[in-house]
Amino acid sequence: MPGPGYAFLGTEEAANVEAVLKDWQLTRYSYDKPETTSFVLRFEQAVQSLFDVPHAVAVNSGTSALITALAAIGVGPGDEVIVPGYTFIASIGSIVYSGATPVLAEIDESLTLDPRDVEAKITPSTKAIMAVHMLGAPCDLAALREIAQRHDLAIVEDVAQACGGSYRGRRLGTHGTVGAFSLNPFKVITSGEGGFVLTSDAHLYQRGYSFQDQGWFPLRTDTGDGDILFGLNLRMPELSGAVACAQLDKLDEVLAATRSVKHAVAARIPARDGVRRRTLHDREGECGTLLIHIFDHPADATSVADALGTKTMLHSGRHYYGNMPQLAALTDGTASPAPFRAPGTESKHDYRRGSLPQTDDILARAVAISIGVSDSYLGAGYGVTVQATESDIERAADQFTATVDAVLG
Repeated sequence: MPGPGYAFLGTEEAANVEAVLKDWQLTRYSYDKPETTSFVLRFEQAVQSLFDVPHAVAVNSGTSALITALAAIGVGPGDEVIVPGYTFIASIGSIVYSGATPVLAEIDESLTLDPRDVEAKITPSTKAIMAVHMLGAPCDLAALREIAQRHDLAIVEDVAQACGGSYRGRRLGTHGTVGAFSLNPFKVITSGEGGFVLTSDAHLYQRGYSFQDQGWFPLRTDTGDGDILFGLNLRMPELSGAVACAQLDKLDEVLAATRSVKHAVAARIPARDGVRRRTLHDREGECGTLLIHIFDHPADATSVADALGTKTMLHSGRHYYGNMPQLAALTDGTASPAPFRAPGTESKHDYRRGSLPQTDDILARAVAISIGVSDSYLGAGYGVTVQATESDIERAADQFTATVDAVLG
């Protein structure tokens, strides 16, 4: 079971899908049935209500959401976008495909951007900060917003792994200039494949909508206020919209479950020397999908992870910059890992493993207990499901505690 939303798939999603199949209305545009309201449009309207934002654009993936967000704010060649070295590769890939240059920044023990390093990486070419709310928990948005305002930068919130989470009482994705979300099977809620973009700015909404639908103005009008763009086809299919509508209705129910199970697991694991919990910038607002422990020494983290049949976060596939061969290719300039882009463009930047020593060190010492996110590639190979019973919780917590005690002595 990949993500917590998967466990909540049921009759509501099935009924919506059956409604789509009944009339074979597979696209959001009901050309011959103007009285029909598509599920994709209903989803956008429901997102606007739930997140209390005036504009939402549904797209076909979280990656599409990111590149749509970048297109909306006008990121392009000559621009730099600061992004953490610990994130899924799509965050960095979307910057590369926009024609801009990704500038990697360190994380801190929240496993999100370290504001101090973000500020150190700002240059005259910096256009935006991509604030990735990694592993269900918010970045230090207060610090990042202060930096962005002082340097006149946009903030793109990558909320792929934290849909529904909040920071200081406001949903994630509504604090920055634009917010980008994923609905793939490993996320908090899912539509199979899909994503969406949020913004409070009408002009950015127009640009985002036009970019994801071949340059049409919002709701596919021929003319309108805003910019004329060449767009792509990144639209959310109607079947995905049908599932997304039902899942969005369950978002707070899903989060209540993950948070409850996480608190129960955490309560059974005592504090001790040699290991501590991940820093959280908003304990009430995090999604509760993972419980992260950071050890004092990498060797201890590796021993605990090995004993539990999982791995440290340093080995979480293409979530760690050092495991992205595409970045190494950008660094040495001998090949172009991005079609439509000249080789050697990023030769002045060092993306090789070791270029972010603080990030390397923290990830080597971090071990995750999954709470409903069963994704070994993410490093979430040990834990419980969102439907865990009390005995499941006790077993997982007690095994983790016993393993830590055996390793640390």
